Amino acid sequence: MKFSKRVKAIREKVNLNKEYSLEEAIKILKEESKVKFKETLDCAIRLGVDPRHADQMIRGTVSLPNGTGKEVNVLVIAKGAKAEEALAAGADHAGFEEYLEKIKGGWADIDVIIATPDAMPELGKLGRILGPKGLMPNPKSGTVTLDVANAVKEVKGGKIEFRVDKTGIVHTALGKLDFDQQKLVENTTAFLTTIIKMKPSSAKGQYVKSLYLSSTMGPGLQISREAVPIIK
Repeated sequence: MKFSKRVKAIREKVNLNKEYSLEEAIKILKEESKVKFKETLDCAIRLGVDPRHADQMIRGTVSLPNGTGKEVNVLVIAKGAKAEEALAAGADHAGFEEYLEKIKGGWADIDVIIATPDAMPELGKLGRILGPKGLMPNPKSGTVTLDVANAVKEVKGGKIEFRVDKTGIVHTALGKLDFDQQKLVENTTAFLTTIIKMKPSSAKGQYVKSLYLSSTMGPGLQISREAVPIIK
């Protein structure tokens, strides 16, 4: 197998068979980032759950203490005063019929959609469009709510949504790699703490099977279980 010069250089410096602490892994990923854009710190955690069973479907949200470093484009589907409330709270777009029509027409220049409960019957009709893009609001993630102002502030402030895939892995981004190292450690710890608290009582055996941190263009580094007390 042929590798690029960049990949060869990384493989010469980094032991991909070693298990690292959070601090070590993040330090290495920051040092080895040579690209000209801001990379993201990515996390992949493999869980001992069977997502085919509803009681083992891991899905939730976490507010990263230091944010994501990404400008999140938020649309709020709401009527009248609630739409105005959302805009005042920092939503990029807010309204009802005009945005339903834009979505029907293929518009998708948004990262998160928040909706009031009374808007869901109409928005639900667009499930085939929004579902595959991961944009359909959901009460469990806090994106179907009457408190649209707080929901907007949370999303803008670093609240992320995650869910386990069919193979039992949760993938998520935990901030920009140019963040201070301690801030990335804090974001990662907040995410892991949330995952651990969600362990289903029906899940048998080892809950956290493996944990890797990587950057957008960098290597995947395995994190030692002993280095992360909360997943022992």
